[in-house]
Amino acid sequence: MKIEVDLLKLDGIRHGYFTRQGGVSTGIYGSLNIGLGSQDDRDLVRENRSRVASVLGVGAASLVSPHQIHSPDVITVDKPFEADADRRADALVTATPGLAISVATADCGPVLFADPNARVIGAAHSGWKGAYTGVLQNTVAAMEDLGAARSDIVAVLGPTISRGAYEVGPEFERRFVEADPGYAIYFGPSEKAGHFMFDLPAFITDRLRDLGLAQVASTGHCTYADEDRFFSFRRTTHRSEPDYGRQISAIALQ
Repeated sequence: MKIEVDLLKLDGIRHGYFTRQGGVSTGIYGSLNIGLGSQDDRDLVRENRSRVASVLGVGAASLVSPHQIHSPDVITVDKPFEADADRRADALVTATPGLAISVATADCGPVLFADPNARVIGAAHSGWKGAYTGVLQNTVAAMEDLGAARSDIVAVLGPTISRGAYEVGPEFERRFVEADPGYAIYFGPSEKAGHFMFDLPAFITDRLRDLGLAQVASTGHCTYADEDRFFSFRRTTHRSEPDYGRQISAIALQ
């Protein structure tokens, strides 16, 4: 049901990169779809989210997620969102025990952060746009505002679409290389003329390493290739399916 990483198995902290397995949804959403933005039955999605919360040792209402918009924006939370709260952001940080902060993905990169000394945690949704515009840097800065030290922060990238499955057009590659010629290393040749294969996991982990964190790692899973365990927006698009599920990555202070 979930993948754990030794780097985040810290005293007083629970985490998980949850797969699509272990839930109650059916069909294209089978089975642990936690995407409230999907067209899945909302009662089934809520049950799936409740199961995730239980594994993390918190109540269902304490599993907190942003309304993701592919932005560099971060929200600091100390309690569950009010019903009318503005949740538009792509990362959450907290120093409050009993809250599980989370992000949903279906190819983009879920990054979980922890400073076990300051007891500050973070969760970021990092697609190419978020990584390019600063969501990772902003998450670390928000953690520092709560007392974390970047020299004590560990960060782990969870299941993400891999270079072998992420074909992009020339305008995409041009955007990166014009911003920084060094970004050319993240693009390899594609079988389609004028196109490239983009290494999103490497781009994310290199941005994390640039921040001078204590440790940076990746689980190494590809969401596109491993259909049994992961939802994938791009795989759904290639199959012309009407919708797709989302998996969740979450971390909590006990």
